[in-house]
Amino acid sequence: MGRLPPYRLIFRHRKIAARVLPIVPCSRMSTSRFVYRPIEEVERLEHYRPGGYHPIQIGDCLHGRYRIVHKLGYGSFSTTWLARDRQQLAYVAIKVGTSDSDHHEVDVLSRINDAALECKSRSKPLLPVVLDRFSLRGPNGTHFCLVTNVARCSLADTKEASTSGLFQLQVARALAAQLAIAVARINDQKYVHGVHILTIPPTDLHLGNVLLHLPSGLDHLSEEQLNDKFGAPETEPVVRLDGQPLSPNVPSHAISPVWLGEPSENIVLSDAKLLLVDFGVAFRPSEESRLQSYTPLEIRPPKARFEPTTPLSFASDIWSLACIIWAIIGQRSLFDSLLATQDDITCEQVDALGCLPQEWWVGWGARSRKFTEAGQPVEGRSVWSWDQRFEDSIQEPRREKGMATLDAKEKDAFFAMMRWMLAFRPGDRPTAKQVLETAWMRDWALPEYENISE
Repeated sequence: MGRLPPYRLIFRHRKIAARVLPIVPCSRMSTSRFVYRPIEEVERLEHYRPGGYHPIQIGDCLHGRYRIVHKLGYGSFSTTWLARDRQQLAYVAIKVGTSDSDHHEVDVLSRINDAALECKSRSKPLLPVVLDRFSLRGPNGTHFCLVTNVARCSLADTKEASTSGLFQLQVARALAAQLAIAVARINDQKYVHGVHILTIPPTDLHLGNVLLHLPSGLDHLSEEQLNDKFGAPETEPVVRLDGQPLSPNVPSHAISPVWLGEPSENIVLSDAKLLLVDFGVAFRPSEESRLQSYTPLEIRPPKARFEPTTPLSFASDIWSLACIIWAIIGQRSLFDSLLATQDDITCEQVDALGCLPQEWWVGWGARSRKFTEAGQPVEGRSVWSWDQRFEDSIQEPRREKGMATLDAKEKDAFFAMMRWMLAFRPGDRPTAKQVLETAWMRDWALPEYENISE
């Protein structure tokens, strides 16, 4: 109960971290030497030191109000906890940053908070709403804490926990619509989401940061009922390898995160309520120029490679949004990044979308290893076309699992929207608002979103 199948744990270990917005670091902690006996599925214990994590245990009461009842996850620069708000009698998520974290994300969220309240999916906000904030003083320094809505799991988590890697089609459509609405709202506030990635956890505009809300009914569960449903906290004593007693900097017990999710194929439309998180590198192009893209290769817009001195813009969010929508509708990513180099991804983009703009094509140094001078694939290289990707990633897996597929009319509308969003030149892509006005959004995705019940 409350646990993933063992063969899925390795995938969840990478994605378990952010159930709410990560706090962006000022510096990166690094400890090469093990001081404590390693424990699986928990944060690096050596990071409980000055400048690092704040030691927290089940039953602690934070800010005189929030009782810690379970652990939701961790990242390199924060731990996230499920707590019971004694004033509101509701469950909340509390992200406790390392003491060397900065507050950029909180500043961004404060500026978009009105948008977050307006941007709702059937009474659930699509963007994080900051419920409370406070600081904790402890043996490792002062830690900024952020209280927000609880999310049950990320879309990446729920797909990894499934046997199919697929959402039911009506659910996938509704999720795609909500994500497009959320991105449009962010862009309306003149922010680019920023597509950011760290080593642990993955934090960018991708499936790992698109979360599902916790069903409202859970607020009515007592702590005991919650543990009966999802499993009691699993703790393990922290032990120093040298046999010495623990210092106050480290907790006495390590706690494994709880699993609140469901396999993707089991998510029903009424529970398909989305929350987009991670604003750690969100920025306003009108206020600052951002040249470097931190996006994972599989969803990184090609301009970031071929025009590295041109500032990123709202169009970068549109490219990433298209890639995420594909992954929501299908079983796997549009571009396969497993062991891929930047040249491999560029090659995949050309195979799927056609030739690059001429100046990029000419400037691509590794082109001759992938293509002839005439632009054809070199002999012996297999090519995975756009149509093949659609069939292999979306249609065939759905048929094999007995799920609905896109019919010819929907397929044409989906292709038209996606190819527009994936235009190589940023200026040729639609705005997020225009994405919402496309035929596929209007006739298929948005109607499913409207069908989400309270």
